[in-house]
Amino acid sequence: GWRGIRIMLDQPDIFQAQLRALLRASTRRNVRIMFPMVSTVSEIRRARAQLAAAKEALRARGIPFDEEMKIGVMIEVPAAALMSDAMAAEVDFLSIGTNDLIQYLMAVDRDNAAVADLYQQFNPAVLRMIKTIIDAGHRRNVWVGMCGEMAGDPLATILLVGLGLDEFSTVPASLPEIK
Repeated sequence: GWRGIRIMLDQPDIFQAQLRALLRASTRRNVRIMFPMVSTVSEIRRARAQLAAAKEALRARGIPFDEEMKIGVMIEVPAAALMSDAMAAEVDFLSIGTNDLIQYLMAVDRDNAAVADLYQQFNPAVLRMIKTIIDAGHRRNVWVGMCGEMAGDPLATILLVGLGLDEFSTVPASLPEIK
């Protein structure tokens, strides 16, 4: 649907305000920008063009920002997963969004009781897709992280490390067991 990067590319004034705010904040903390719900390389390029415009606007006003800020994409739709090699060539990192990726890959609404049992993070198709994304990122020397329920599942941790996942993003309550 109409969410994530699609909204931002259709609403450039809002997107510019958000990008400028992130850029200004980048002088104080380790800030990264991740474009969500990307499905094509052209969306990444259009978003990066918007980012370049936001940077130029700040430069023109003498407002500092981190010129080396890392840019990434959320891989959460099968189209992005299948194109993750091309996407990795455009960014500094990939982050696998397992909740949506599994839902779209398995064609199942995890909130619908009639099909919720088909939402399976350990399904071989899901695991192959995750491995495909990780390998694509690593071939381009791009680190690959994961967020979503799977990243916080202690049963998945060893498997994901074995698949080569570089970073886990999870809720604080899961950290002791995940570590």
